[in-house]
Amino acid sequence: MNRFDRVTSILIQLQTRKIVRAKDIADRFDVSLRTVYRDIQTLAEAGVPIGSEAGVGYFLADGYRLPPVMFTKEEVTAFLTAEKFIEKFTDNSIDHNFKSGMMKIRAILKSTEKEMLENIEENIEVLGRIPRAEKSDDSNYIQMLIESISERKSLVIRYHTFYSNEIKDRNIEPIGIFFSSGYWHTIAYCELRKDYRDFRLDRILSITKTDKTFRKKHPSIKDHLGKVSREQNLTTIIIRVDKDIAQFLSGQKYYNGFVNEELVGDKVQMTFLSSSMEYFIRWFLMFADRADVVSPPLLKTMLKEKLTEIKKRNF
Repeated sequence: MNRFDRVTSILIQLQTRKIVRAKDIADRFDVSLRTVYRDIQTLAEAGVPIGSEAGVGYFLADGYRLPPVMFTKEEVTAFLTAEKFIEKFTDNSIDHNFKSGMMKIRAILKSTEKEMLENIEENIEVLGRIPRAEKSDDSNYIQMLIESISERKSLVIRYHTFYSNEIKDRNIEPIGIFFSSGYWHTIAYCELRKDYRDFRLDRILSITKTDKTFRKKHPSIKDHLGKVSREQNLTTIIIRVDKDIAQFLSGQKYYNGFVNEELVGDKVQMTFLSSSMEYFIRWFLMFADRADVVSPPLLKTMLKEKLTEIKKRNF
């Protein structure tokens, strides 16, 4: 990215938050803090009213806004792809609001960009959708949870507990939501348990808003999940799988702590965070003839022992 594009993008980024840290700008564009300082100075010299708070970050003066932004074709395509995902993997309220926002974006596009969207809209599809069992078609649980977090207002949920097959009302203070293994979850402080709990949204039968303000100061969901991972003593596992079978693991890999994957030569390298190497090995054996263990060495040792055990029992 050339300097003009970067400086313009920084100005747009400054409009996205109340205060933007120099480090966040540097990380986004992969430049040094000194470069960020020079770019900010360039904007200031051009007449952009930029303020700063020592040790905090930069901000734009109240009321300053850029005129409507023109989007690149790549950005427009990304919006359309996101729309397909949101339609299938969020609730109806989020889907409706995103479509409303997309209509406003479409309204300011140039005619060539509108035509491009119309031409490719039928050529992008996302298969599958979130479970909607026991929920009405007009459910808006995700939106209600987001509003609860933003307003710091507690909720009452009617929850179907899987392990005990009980339905109970819970007073909760949500701290965040996340999508994992095909389901939306919310992490919330549960007044009944006096601790943080993971609630799966497809098991919530109803949500009722309250006027009760959160009593506790809660961690961010990122900090909470990081703490849980450390407490569970998760092991990082890296394997490489032949490309032609990697696609068939897409469903099961999420149940085994899948984190990310990348192409390495003619193989797909997958990274997992696993709480049980014994359990991971049993799954790995299903395709072990088409995969390699990269790390940790202990997993290789355990795999050899398991194969020896299988050989003794069956041959």
